[in-house]
Amino acid sequence: MRPTFFAALSLVLACVWFAPASLAAAPKAKTAQQQAGVYKVAIEPGVTIPEAIESMRLRANALNLKLVGELPLSKQVEAVTGKPQRTTTIFEFCDAVTAKELIDQSLNFAIYVPCRIALVEDAKGQGWLIMIDINVKEFARANKLSPELQARIQKVRDGLDEIIRAGSKGEL
Repeated sequence: MRPTFFAALSLVLACVWFAPASLAAAPKAKTAQQQAGVYKVAIEPGVTIPEAIESMRLRANALNLKLVGELPLSKQVEAVTGKPQRTTTIFEFCDAVTAKELIDQSLNFAIYVPCRIALVEDAKGQGWLIMIDINVKEFARANKLSPELQARIQKVRDGLDEIIRAGSKGEL
């Protein structure tokens, strides 16, 4: 249990450490929020959760970010408890070559791949798309990454943002 605790603690601290300082002062939009290393966008009214999911899949495919995993947590809880649950699904996207290059640099980077986007329905029925928000420039500088690898990581991060925005709007 101890290694698991320290791994989780390290991930949380990394999220806070790499979050840009400007996030604290960022204006809060009704549909998008950034705070403490978390980027969260509301699914717009009129867009269903299945539409948001389909939009994310299509956009990821267009960006050549592969959907390598889907964890339907709420369905698993329903199966165990027999009680309906609000939607909670974790999607895992990956640019395998960039992931490999990061892991070649340091095995510790394996905790960041594949990139995750959580789709969570809150108590009011509002759907949210949520991911870790890493300041790529700070991350690259702190870990002495090459400019080329920094650019690739930024491209993946921008792609994840595009996937979330497409999902939130139900864009195909």
